[in-house]
Amino acid sequence: MTKTVDNYSAFNEVNLSNARSENESYEDYKKRQKQNSEIIKLYKTVGRDGFKEMFPNGIIEAIKNSEKEAEKTNAETLGEAK
Repeated sequence: MTKTVDNYSAFNEVNLSNARSENESYEDYKKRQKQNSEIIKLYKTVGRDGFKEMFPNGIIEAIKNSEKEAEKTNAETLGEAK
């Protein structure tokens, strides 16, 4: 019986550091800190397997997709307001 290796990394490419980067504004830093705490809270709530099921390609892809959808919705809303 062979062992299967699971190379899933939920936090791949996510900056979980508490330190502020050199070129990061204070507002971006606070936003990242809040986002990190929400991610970690969700991870602790659902566990590794649940997190893997929710985000099979990692959390960073879900964040990028939600940002794109927010921009698209924003553009549509602004277009209707004209």
